[in-house]
Amino acid sequence: MAARSEKVTFQGGGGDSLAARLDRPVGRPRAFALFAHCFTCNKDIFAAARIAEGLTAQGIAVLRFDFTGLGASEGDFANTNFSSNVEDLVRAADFLRESYQAPGLLIGHSLGGAAILAAAGRVPEAKAVATIGAPADPAHVAHHFTEARPEIEAAGEAEVLLVGRPFRIKKQFLEDIEQHKLEGAIAGLRKALMVFHAPRDATVGVDNASRIFLAAKHPKSFVSLDDADHLLSRRSDAVYVAQVLAAWAGRYISIEEAAGPRAAAGQVVVEETGEGKFTQRIAAGAHALRADEPESYGGLDSGPSPYDLLLAGLGACTSMTLRMYAEHKGLALKKTRVTLAHGKIHAEDCENCETKTGKIDRIERKIEMTGDLSPQERQRLLEIADRCPVHRTLESEVLIETTSVDDSG
Repeated sequence: MAARSEKVTFQGGGGDSLAARLDRPVGRPRAFALFAHCFTCNKDIFAAARIAEGLTAQGIAVLRFDFTGLGASEGDFANTNFSSNVEDLVRAADFLRESYQAPGLLIGHSLGGAAILAAAGRVPEAKAVATIGAPADPAHVAHHFTEARPEIEAAGEAEVLLVGRPFRIKKQFLEDIEQHKLEGAIAGLRKALMVFHAPRDATVGVDNASRIFLAAKHPKSFVSLDDADHLLSRRSDAVYVAQVLAAWAGRYISIEEAAGPRAAAGQVVVEETGEGKFTQRIAAGAHALRADEPESYGGLDSGPSPYDLLLAGLGACTSMTLRMYAEHKGLALKKTRVTLAHGKIHAEDCENCETKTGKIDRIERKIEMTGDLSPQERQRLLEIADRCPVHRTLESEVLIETTSVDDSG
């Protein structure tokens, strides 16, 4: 089963709807990462897609999105600036926190790397930050507008050609990038930092990586990308970044299951994880479990559903009861397999049910018994299966008393 990639949207810093893509690994993600693309790029640029693919292969979910006015996102690029990019990133982290799980890893490519450094302090859950070919200051991108700068200063805006496409740049953009100095934010990062940079990067010189690395406090690491170009257009370069990034970040973003609820013997405690709409952590005495709903119901499919757990309880009880009876009677029962399914049927289709209208729950239970058993012994074991305690509980009158526990914290 391949990793999944789904389209999502959220509201950016300026109120516009931003187009995003969430790449998720098979099963439960180890962690979530937030990726910021390069200047005038979009979420689907080759480097972003390949790095996301590599991280999902390592169990890390990645959210990549188009900044306001770019790609499929709403808004006017001419009205954006570095500050608005930072706000978009903070909103993206908020979206992950509210809908899935807060990002533990922040990744930024080129100017997106500078924006990630500026936004990192506002994402407290993030434990690791990585930049790829990032400038040490946002003002570095001003060299793209050298020829148009007189017109921008005089008229307040000008159309410039960037990566073969026309963009309208306003004076406020230049003023905004000039006022942002990142040394303070880098020094106060208080997060692990990984700096990726190619010594031959012709777009953002490697001296920028030196400035970022020297401004940062430990733990910090630097990885040379050798002869890679600025956009990591070779697949091997993007895959290499993803592999190194996943291995390095694993020291800081591993999920700690011990943070879940605790339960006394004979007690079950269930609480939300905050990773998705329905994801739950379960403590059953000293044992830890998870519950969720499938994606078709709006869940993350990171654990069995409540009805799956109900069937599991009945199946386990059935198998245990048969084992106890077989040992007591000295039967040659080697192994038991119980297969169950839950569904709804019309009451009128059930001959032995008291309810005659509407729908009723129906549990199909198939019991496979291996061993040298006679037909009479197999029939008796089937009768004993109906006596398992959970089976009796499901078919008897059950009283459930619910009370509210005030949150005094």
